[in-house]
Amino acid sequence: MPEQPPYLRIADELRRRIAEQEWTPGDRLPSRAQIAEECGVGENVVRRAQELLISQGALEGRAGSGTYVAAPRQRVRVVRSSAREQPDGSPFRADMKAAGKLGDWESRTEAKVPAPAEISSRLGIAEVDLCVRTVYEFLADGKPVQLSTSWEPYDLTAGTVVVLPEGGPHAGAGVVNRMAEIGITVSHAVEQPEPRQANAQEASLLGIQKGSFVTHIRRTYYSDQGRPVETADIVVPSALCEIVYEIPISR
Repeated sequence: MPEQPPYLRIADELRRRIAEQEWTPGDRLPSRAQIAEECGVGENVVRRAQELLISQGALEGRAGSGTYVAAPRQRVRVVRSSAREQPDGSPFRADMKAAGKLGDWESRTEAKVPAPAEISSRLGIAEVDLCVRTVYEFLADGKPVQLSTSWEPYDLTAGTVVVLPEGGPHAGAGVVNRMAEIGITVSHAVEQPEPRQANAQEASLLGIQKGSFVTHIRRTYYSDQGRPVETADIVVPSALCEIVYEIPISR
């Protein structure tokens, strides 16, 4: 069996000392130099071990102060289900309310943005075709827990009251309800989830360590005519949220 990399061995040692309450939540760890000397490794090995434990939520780094044992974090449950589309409410707000938190979001919309190659493929349009792009930051008690970037074909909603997802009389109503206002019936959505590591921008927005694990969900809504009407990239941090898929069963 291959020998365990040194940084994983040090991470296990730090976990053990936390589990045995040598350090408790809120305690500041000794310096990297001190831990390195105690364990007989280099400071870079200790740094990698601490970064791993930060990404897993066991430690937290405080700029200019050091590394501390993190308090246990309650992960909020995010339910993915077409059955949760609501005519007068938000499934995200409902999820946060169930967790005892206030759910809200901030957004920024740009109209007439040329579709990147992957987005044009998902929407079945040409790369030169224009889209309405909306960037979302979803909040629980004012703290970010989820990111999303949504794309809609501009020619689908141009000149209508729903051209801006978060503006006008149907602001925030969601894709299904907004499309219904212009006579388009959304019949189903397809989601493709995959795990990956957060990039620097995502980590900064979510308040997590760069390289922390996230679930990246590529979601596309389709009309009853089979046309893609919206696609989105949703980023959910594993340390902050658990994702549950609710599957309706027809009888």
